[in-house]
Amino acid sequence: MQKIETLASWIQENSRIVFFGGAGTSTESGIPDFRSAAGLYQSEQHSPYPPEVMLSHHFFVEHPEVFYDFYRSKMIHEHALPNACHNLLAALEKQGKLQTVITQNIDGLHQKAGSSNVLELHGSIHRNYCMGCSQYYDLGVIIASEAKVPRCSTCDAVIKPDVVLYEEPLDRQILYQSMEAISTADLLIIGGTSLTVHPAANLISYFRGNRTILLNVDPTPHDDQADLLISDPIAEVMDKVSKLL
Repeated sequence: MQKIETLASWIQENSRIVFFGGAGTSTESGIPDFRSAAGLYQSEQHSPYPPEVMLSHHFFVEHPEVFYDFYRSKMIHEHALPNACHNLLAALEKQGKLQTVITQNIDGLHQKAGSSNVLELHGSIHRNYCMGCSQYYDLGVIIASEAKVPRCSTCDAVIKPDVVLYEEPLDRQILYQSMEAISTADLLIIGGTSLTVHPAANLISYFRGNRTILLNVDPTPHDDQADLLISDPIAEVMDKVSKLL
């Protein structure tokens, strides 16, 4: 409990907080991390394709039917709800304490909780674009489409989710904004990420503030650099913190 109290006091003391999060932020909302979901898919479908291949750019282009089968069944969780972590971050933003949420997730749960300044490094399932004419489609169109591969109603080209696939670069503007946010923060909270996915994980090296807090169930390569390390489930931790604030 002492670590929880320390985290709460540091949040109270700082006014330029940035949160950098990954898949672990949403697992307590019922969304499995990517490799768990992919492993489950492979065992169910007897798929010969490893996770990184199924969500790669070339695989999407060459095998859109298999891509969308996996994507619809394992990457879309339209009924998932924000947990205590998402809710606390949204509350801190409203109080003017949390400046930015930087996320590797594509589920949109931070926005659903009420956060508005969210930088999505890997895109979002809620945005989709025609590869031919760039027409925008929301998630409902992807879910409602009866076709194995959803196509544009205007030009009949394939619709692609606005998510960053393997072999695709991250949005440079989002990267720049993330660097700027981290470099000007006084408190950096890192949560639910293994810090092994690059270049996203490199962003924390831009932090020049007072303290770094690392919340992750499993060890990370940066554990020894954190001023406070908590290995309990992040939503559980944030729920306790919210009751102390």
